[in-house]
Amino acid sequence: MLIAVASKTGTEVDQHFGHAERFLIYDYANGNPEPLKEVKVDKYCSYDPVHPFRHPQFDAIVAALEGCKAVVTQMIGELPKQELAKVGITPIVTSGPIAAALKLAHDSVCGGGCKGGKRTAGSCRHA
Repeated sequence: MLIAVASKTGTEVDQHFGHAERFLIYDYANGNPEPLKEVKVDKYCSYDPVHPFRHPQFDAIVAALEGCKAVVTQMIGELPKQELAKVGITPIVTSGPIAAALKLAHDSVCGGGCKGGKRTAGSCRHA
């Protein structure tokens, strides 16, 4: 399963979705996270107190996260969260080490049914 992570440090989930200028993309299969790439994006947040939905920036982020089933972030607004869900990307809000966050994201999307991808081959539809 492809999972995007908002991280400044590269080791922790430590960034708000709207403030991220990059996402780290991991492949999480059989309980083993493999870093694939980093995608750079324009920040979604404009720091506007009214918080209008910024379609061009959001759409560009979605395009950059193509194939991802989840995005892990320290924080995300309600509207971007809802819009991500509409396009099939599950937003996961957490902080801490990336490895633990990837397992949480996988298990959240999978419903915990495959215990992190460790069932027999083919039983996790997200692997």
